[in-house]
Order: sequence, then structure tokens, then C-alpha cells
Amino acid sequence: MKADPGFYDYWPYDKRPKLNWPGGARVAFWVAPNIEFYELDPPANPHRKAWPQPYPAIPGYSIRDYGNRVGHARQMSVLDRYGIRGSISLSTALCDHHPEIIAQCAERDWEFFSHGIYNTRYTYGMSETQERDMIHDAMVSIKQHTGQDCAGYLAPALSHSELTLDLFAEVGTELAGDSAGFYTCDLFHDDQPTPINLRSGKRFASIPYSLEMNDTIAYVVNKIEPRRYGQMLKENFDRLYQEGADSGTVMCIPTHNYQVSCPHRLKAFEEALEYITGHSDVWVTTGREIARYFIDNHYDTAQASIAAPSGEY
Repeated sequence: MKADPGFYDYWPYDKRPKLNWPGGARVAFWVAPNIEFYELDPPANPHRKAWPQPYPAIPGYSIRDYGNRVGHARQMSVLDRYGIRGSISLSTALCDHHPEIIAQCAERDWEFFSHGIYNTRYTYGMSETQERDMIHDAMVSIKQHTGQDCAGYLAPALSHSELTLDLFAEVGTELAGDSAGFYTCDLFHDDQPTPINLRSGKRFASIPYSLEMNDTIAYVVNKIEPRRYGQMLKENFDRLYQEGADSGTVMCIPTHNYQVSCPHRLKAFEEALEYITGHSDVWVTTGREIARYFIDNHYDTAQASIAAPSGEY
């Protein structure tokens, strides 16, 4: 039995070389709207049920439909107001089901990264070939519908396999070469980007994507009220901003248009964005840009630090 997944090496936070962001920013800040498509009656997966209710699961399906019908426009307007380009964790079936959403985001130069095809079809139980084909299909769809090479990956419904990162890097290189700056959001182990171990040896990074700041985890799992969620976002930023004076940190807010965009929740999110973007030494950016900058400017130094016997460099 493995002691850990083996995707990354232990690297003490307090012994790392300094990470510098563009313009001397303390924090690289990005927002990752999960824009998803859920099927009402998906194929059954023996490892996980798509819905807790028997068919037809109207409550779960319809609130997610609300997100794409109403919530997306509401969230997009807020992000526009604060000059934030979303990095979309995209169920690529949305390209066919709601192409108008794809067009609206592309007009704003938002990033699109892969969240699988449907959020009701999981990686669990797939063969290596099946998972490779799913990853390939999603990346090709993003390219066809947006013109962007897909650089990032978040497994559908966080259904990760031991080969997910290897396959994404390999398929991505086949489709886009090595210039995309590939990254994963599936590992929740750090507040800075880190190098990832792949069987191919390709340069690949993990970018912080916080489950703790994720609106679904906050509202559905932890049962947090909107006002407290807004406070959490600010307090999370304050700590990362403080530590970022010594070495750059990353803050991500993962959102869902059927959660944060509900009328009674949106104000707390707005106020947090106003607070965060009100700091001049914050790099308001995208997941792709964080990954590319880290790989180009800090990846080799990070690898050398990890390899040093004392953990220092």
C-alpha cells in the first residue's frame, strides 16, 4: 500500500525559495466558476450515484439548470464589475447545450479549462483508454468552440484516478505541444504552485484551488451562512496577503452559478471581491497565467529546492 499518492514530494513551506509574482504582487488571485451540465438520467456508475433521489431527480437538476439560466449572468456581471476574468471549470457538454454561455465568456477573454464532459459521468471505473478518450474529447471540444488550447484540468465531480494527471499532460502535449503551461486543480495540498511528478517527466504544476473557499463546500457541506462565507473569504485573503509579503501566494475562489449567484448569497461574494481587488499589490489573473508564470520563472528553482537534502536551496 502506498503511503501517499506520489503526485508530489514533501516540501516544507518555510524553507522554500522566494516566489515573486509580476509587479511585485503578494497574491495571485483567481476565480474559478464551475459551469457545469448535469444530466437528469445519466448512465449508472456502480461506484457513485449521480443523484440522491430516484429518477426523476427534479430538485437537484432544476437548481443546476437555474445556475445556467439565471445565475451565470448574475455572476458574470459581478466579475465584470471588478475586472476579473473567470477561469471556467467547464463541463464541455455545455458547448452543445448552452453555446450562448460559451460565447459570452469567450467575448470577455475568460479562460476555459476542462472539468470533463458531464458532471454526472465519473472517472471511477474507467480503463486507462476510456479516461484518455474522455480527456481528449473534452480538450478538443474546448479548442473547437473557443479557439483556446486547454491548459488546466479538474476531474468531473472530483472523480480522480491514479492516472488522471499523467493522461491529461500526455493528451495535452499531443494536442497543443509543451507551451500551454499545463496544470491541475485536483490537489488541495498547498497555498503556492508546486511541481507534479508524472510518468512522462513533463513539466506540470498544481495550482491552488481551495475546497475550503469553494461555495458548494461552504454552503452545502459546512452549512455556512452567506455573511460568514464572505468573512471567510476576506480572512483567507488577509492571511495569504500577509504571508505574500515574504513569498507570493495564491488565492482561488471556486464558485458555482447555482450557489454563489442566488440572490441572498451574492452580496457577500461581491463584498469579498471588492475587498480583495481593492489591494493594489494583488495580481488578478487566471489559472492558466499563474501556471505559465510559475513554470517559466520558478519551476526549476522549486525542483532544485525539493531535491536538496535539507529541503533548502
